[in-house]
Amino acid sequence: PTDCPQREKNGWTGDAHIAVETGLMNFDGITIYEKWLADHRDEQQPNGVLPSIIPTDGWGYEWGNGPDWTSTIAIIPWNVYLYYGDDRILRNNYDNIKRYVDHIGDISPSGLTTWGLGDWVPVSTKPPVEFTSSVFYYVDAVILSKTAKLLNKTEDYNKYAAMALKIKNAFNTKFLNTSTGMYGGGLQAEFAMPLYADMVPENMKTKVAANLAKKVGESNNHPDAGILGAKALLNALSENGYSDLAYKVASQETYPSWGWWIVNGATTLYENWRIDAKNDISLNHIMFGDIGAWIFKGIGGIKTDEQSAGFKNVILKPNFVVGLNEFEAKHTGPYGEIISSWKRNGEVVTYKVTVPANSTATIYLPIAAGKKAYSSGKLSTAMVNVPAGQYVYEIR
Repeated sequence: PTDCPQREKNGWTGDAHIAVETGLMNFDGITIYEKWLADHRDEQQPNGVLPSIIPTDGWGYEWGNGPDWTSTIAIIPWNVYLYYGDDRILRNNYDNIKRYVDHIGDISPSGLTTWGLGDWVPVSTKPPVEFTSSVFYYVDAVILSKTAKLLNKTEDYNKYAAMALKIKNAFNTKFLNTSTGMYGGGLQAEFAMPLYADMVPENMKTKVAANLAKKVGESNNHPDAGILGAKALLNALSENGYSDLAYKVASQETYPSWGWWIVNGATTLYENWRIDAKNDISLNHIMFGDIGAWIFKGIGGIKTDEQSAGFKNVILKPNFVVGLNEFEAKHTGPYGEIISSWKRNGEVVTYKVTVPANSTATIYLPIAAGKKAYSSGKLSTAMVNVPAGQYVYEIR
């Protein structure tokens, strides 16, 4: 959880929570995150405030911190739990998460908070800090309420579930136009972040997602966001019926995009969309790095199941995106190797799955209009629950 290994080498909190799933999907990361959360406990002030870099020599308590950065205290333990099914990291940090969320509540009684840094290194647009920080305040309150429920702390669960609802209602009252499905000023990040954080009312999700897709189209299918909005953008699109567009955004070979970096010789993640930037241009930086997890989730479809954490039950929800003819994702979880691979041959897509021993999977097959799914020559439903094993589906 450092911003870059060659220059500052600081444990920037925002960079770390943005890329936590990249760390967990690609590496056996539990011990480094356990250690780093112990550093959080060491650095947290009695009032709950955390510095923007951890560990610190004392710098960072007055600048760069706030929910959009230092939500590491909640987001990282929760994701470690989802990936490993081990609640120890939640137990060890529970009081610290609670102290942190309570502090935000103390300084933000309305449910909205202006404490934070905002969407860093944007392309051309940036939502108000109150918008982005309030999203993370909500995420923290939700994680705390879920953790309280998991740890059988009923009173805390009720308290923080109510807090989360208060934040969500205050946020939507201020920023959502329920007639048009517009959030704030209608920026990419303003549509993507509440969609990804599950703040959008259920009956508005389709309209908000359509507005996001339209807004992306206005940027010629390029990202127009900083590190907070960019993470939400790909996930919000692929989780709401626009996976083809998400892949198009990610793979664009013109400025700005991850693909733009690649065609210009990048073999690492950069700190800035602009490769000729005069500052903020480390050439080995993790803060735009959630794409390393989105590839597994948004294309391969490998996802954690909150109700059966640690990949005891695997969610497999692939997207057969236009622009790729084949794709394979592998992740080694606590029960072994999970494989999700697909290949297009004309109008037929063959999807192969490996579910490791002593686990199960829920498979969601993306069946386009006019197509049907088959397994071993027999018609298959779009959603299938399977035990451990290897499976092959044909969508034709």
